[in-house]
Amino acid sequence: MELINAIGRRKAAVARVYVSAGSGKITINKRDIAVYFPSSILQYIVRQPLSTLDAVEKYDIKINLKGGGFKGQSEAARLAIARALVKINEEDKPALRAEGFLTRDSRVVERKKPGRPKARKRFQFSKR
Repeated sequence: MELINAIGRRKAAVARVYVSAGSGKITINKRDIAVYFPSSILQYIVRQPLSTLDAVEKYDIKINLKGGGFKGQSEAARLAIARALVKINEEDKPALRAEGFLTRDSRVVERKKPGRPKARKRFQFSKR
């Protein structure tokens, strides 16, 4: 199997994923997943598409992450891994689609508006 690449985005985070046949090693920004994401919940989020397809020990995955916070980065990596797995085997698409791993979550922070302290909050009104 040759190197398969895919991209995933969430909020301000961008994940570029390179998948090759291997033993299940996940490397993020040249560091092990346990070092990059100490939280077991975030590690679980990244591995979700693999565990859905029972392919945790089939592929070596190299991820380049940029921007955003740790939650957005983990979800961007999940989307990218799911897209790469579909490139490898098209028959896995319905299973990943049913779990919602192929849907790009487009919610981003709303911009701050002029004349207001935040996007929707208003300054305190004073009658007198």
